[in-house]
Amino acid sequence: MTSPARRPLPLPLPLLFLDIDGPLLPFGATSAELPDGYPTYGTHPDANPLLARLDPALGPRLLALPCELVWATTWMADANAWVAPRIGLPQLPVVSWPDLSDEDALSGTHWKTPTLVAYAAGRPFAWVDDEIGPSDRAWVRAHHPGRALLHRVDPRFGLTAADFTALAAWLRGRSLPQEVTP
Repeated sequence: MTSPARRPLPLPLPLLFLDIDGPLLPFGATSAELPDGYPTYGTHPDANPLLARLDPALGPRLLALPCELVWATTWMADANAWVAPRIGLPQLPVVSWPDLSDEDALSGTHWKTPTLVAYAAGRPFAWVDDEIGPSDRAWVRAHHPGRALLHRVDPRFGLTAADFTALAAWLRGRSLPQEVTP
């Protein structure tokens, strides 16, 4: 009698940490950059007027990426209440942020960076935010053993087709110039 062949367990999908202000809710473009202003997609009268900038096409595009989506935003649980339903996302896990110290503010590293690395716990991750800088990449390189992509989004335009192309390529295992390698 032969034993059944053992299949390796599938690896968990990479995490995709998703900020809202900037990547999903663009802001700060000049009238020269957007002469007609930001497109709007409707909202409820009692809601934050910026929510009208949420493009409902973003949700399906995010869901099509081979990753586990996680909110990494100061919106916290409000991301699931106010943003997810407007773009067609299910309830997502939410990163809980620790209280910040004065030391955190002086380090030059974005205050989210250490918490995201701890949350990932060695898993590959991509982080989409408009406030990522070189010190964040250096910190992740020094403290995270897995693959990581820190992808800065231009807050004036939010997530673009080029951003989705870069994310999809990295999530499918291709290296990119802004990848952080351990």
